[in-house]
Formats: sequence, structure tokens, C-alpha cells
Amino acid sequence: MASVVTYKYIRQNPDIMTYIKRADKALEAIGYTEHSVAHVERVAQTASMILTELGYPERQIELVKIAGIMHDIGNVINRVDHAQSGAVMAFRLLDNLSMPAEEICTIVSAIGNHDESTAFPVDPVSAALIIADKTDVRRTRVRNSDIFNFDIHDRVNYAVESSNVRFNDNKTSIILELTINTTISSVMEYFEIFLQRMILCKKASQYLGLKFEMVINGTEVL
Repeated sequence: MASVVTYKYIRQNPDIMTYIKRADKALEAIGYTEHSVAHVERVAQTASMILTELGYPERQIELVKIAGIMHDIGNVINRVDHAQSGAVMAFRLLDNLSMPAEEICTIVSAIGNHDESTAFPVDPVSAALIIADKTDVRRTRVRNSDIFNFDIHDRVNYAVESSNVRFNDNKTSIILELTINTTISSVMEYFEIFLQRMILCKKASQYLGLKFEMVINGTEVL
């Protein structure tokens, strides 16, 4: 059974977009960094780029984009176990759209496996989603406008002046390139906060047959 559910359709669905926006509002209320439409769209596009560059089928690329834009909706319930609650929410929403069970399984499995406390790359879609989500580090995700009251999470994100995810020339490695202002946060602080995420990116990359590399301020550190 072919599905008519597309990323464009999801992006224009007012109910689903309400869940995404309200989930971000819930995180804003408890002081978390930005998880808005900007974040989920960026995750969708990065995940799509990864599978596209590796030559995966068009429909699988469409599914990773849908998983990407929906992956954080569980935060509308609670930050705790948001990956699992988001997967259940996505199941209900996609089932109501008569999406085939096989495609729903792929999407909810990816959503349910994206949080570093419980995540594991179980298929190409989940692997690409993990990498795309965990590499979205940037200054614009910091909500706090008072630099003197930054906690370590604010400092580390605000210190990132630019970030880019790309393949090496022969597509054997996926590379996270960061420019960090070390007068705001040290490279050591970055690893203190994000080491678990980078280890997860390494596992996800290995699932896709890739090496995961990180370059900070022009120097390979991982």
C-alpha cells in the first residue's frame, strides 16, 4: 500500500504543527534550549542529506524527514521519556492519516530511539535522525539573553559560532565541523556536556558504515 503522507503534508498539517510548537513552549517554560520549528526542520534536512548522499531510496528519505520534524513532539507531555511518548503520539497521528504500518513502524522507531538516555540506531532512518539531532548545536538555540547568567548549557551552545555537518570526499566519514569561541566556553566544556551525544553519533555513523569525525576550530578532536 503506497502512502500519500509526505513531509510537505506534515509541515502543513495544523494539528501536528501545534504539537511541535507547544512542545517547544513547554521546554521554554522549564528553561531548555530552543526546540522550535527551526530545530526540527534543521534535523529533518540534515537527516535527509545523510540518506540522500548515501543513496537510500526516495521514500526512505521522505520518512526520515517526517521523523525529523515530528521527533520532539513528546515534549508537550514532559521532557522525561519524551522520545517514547513522542513515538506513541506520532503513531496515533500517522495511523489516523492511514499511513501504512511498515512506514509508521520506521518513523516511531526512529523517534523512540533519538534521546541519548535510551537511544540506539536500529535502522538507517533512526541512525540518520540521531546524527542530525545530536549535531544541531548553535548559538541561536540559546533563549537566555543575559550572558552573565548563562549556565554551562547556555555557554556551550552560545560559544558555537558556526556548525556544519558534511561528508568527506569519498563518503567514508561524516564530519561535524564547529567554530567555537573559546573565550565563552572551552572545548573541554563542550565535551563535558555533549560527550554522550557524540558517542551516540559514532554508533549511528557506524551503523551506516561510516566513521564519525569532529573538527573544532580546524583541529580534528574525534
